[in-house]
Amino acid sequence: MPQADATGPDPRDADGTAADGTAVSESRFRDLMAAVCAPVTVVTTTDDGVPHGATVTAFASLSLRPPLVSVALDESSTLLAKIRRTGRFGVNVLSRSQEDLALVFARRGADRFATAPWCLDQGLPWLVGSAGWLVCDVAQTVRGGDHLLLFGLITHAHRTDEPPLIYGNRTFGTHSALAVPAPAQARWSLSESIAACAR
Repeated sequence: MPQADATGPDPRDADGTAADGTAVSESRFRDLMAAVCAPVTVVTTTDDGVPHGATVTAFASLSLRPPLVSVALDESSTLLAKIRRTGRFGVNVLSRSQEDLALVFARRGADRFATAPWCLDQGLPWLVGSAGWLVCDVAQTVRGGDHLLLFGLITHAHRTDEPPLIYGNRTFGTHSALAVPAPAQARWSLSESIAACAR
């Protein structure tokens, strides 16, 4: 079989499939998935009374009966270790005004909860102002490559009318049909945060 010219096209089919049957390249896979819009969530848990959380876009609904969602976390994730220890996690579906929180919770070494308005709800950290909030018990785990897929049984759920934050083509935004003008840098006031946590 002749070797491909190093300066020529990728020796893979037009659909990205490796010509020799091996897996598609990591860069090609990343580029493809970057174009897929995904919900932006912050997955949280508590361990020995300490809050933990991280930004996650690998989140999806899974089942209606029983109500299940899936979340994928890197096997080396500190958050994953905490969730496996406690058996519970929360999913904050971020609103479009929470882009800054998505970035904070994505950074390693950051004091993630220092600047976030949050409180405990059902014993888990809920970020005030989130478009949606789910409390889950870990029902099952499935290993997939370098990630672990968590199936969460939903024990509590709450949503607001806030447009959700999504991520696509390496950019934050929201669905165009929901993108009505919003106040610049919309933020919850201290009194609103206290009232929400007292509900």
